[in-house]
Amino acid sequence: MTPHIEAGRGDYAETVLLPGDPERAQWMAERFLEAPRCVNRRRGALGFTGRFRGKPVSIQTTGIGVSSFLIYTHELLDYHGVKTLIRTGTCGGLSEAAPLRGMVISSEVRAEGPISGQVFGLYQPAGPDPALHALALRRAADLGIACSAGLTICSDVFHHPGGRARFDEPRALGALAVDMETSALYRIAAQFCARALSLLTVVDHIVTDELTDYSERQALFTDMTRLALEVAAESS
Repeated sequence: MTPHIEAGRGDYAETVLLPGDPERAQWMAERFLEAPRCVNRRRGALGFTGRFRGKPVSIQTTGIGVSSFLIYTHELLDYHGVKTLIRTGTCGGLSEAAPLRGMVISSEVRAEGPISGQVFGLYQPAGPDPALHALALRRAADLGIACSAGLTICSDVFHHPGGRARFDEPRALGALAVDMETSALYRIAAQFCARALSLLTVVDHIVTDELTDYSERQALFTDMTRLALEVAAESS
């Protein structure tokens, strides 16, 4: 066991999908995996392992924000021998190219700025594993899943009095969306020589002020989950 994961060695597959919400993790496992079993319940951060198209794959809750995300991914990489991390998360849209309920593939991530509150070089520009990124684009086209790929912004601040103006600079750079974990994903994967990819579903839109209802969000993640699992199965 590790301090935050009660699973033993061998309980996780080498490829792990990473939703933030434990309800989403359970929904993904029960709907998409063959014979899923729960391998972690500690602190309510549910983790599951099963098979997709005969290939072993795990799903692990990471919570909200960089600090929580790094705890779980570090333990997965350092102790459990995970080799591939695929984030299946939510984001706020910053561009018309990333509409509400649409999907974004993070091709590069940058810091929002000093208000992000992060240190230790986490907000140096970083990107996904090139082969995983290319595979995701191919499989999305094959499956008829609409998505946008490009720059995303990462911040550890959700509620902020600056309003939409705080994102003027990222939008000028062409950023598609903002989330709270992708920079940590790409940086820690590089640290452990692992592969990583961030897939994001737009659940609110900074520019248009549109917002999805929480009750519909699980259904919104169907395409993102399908794509993540197809990439996981084909790359393993």
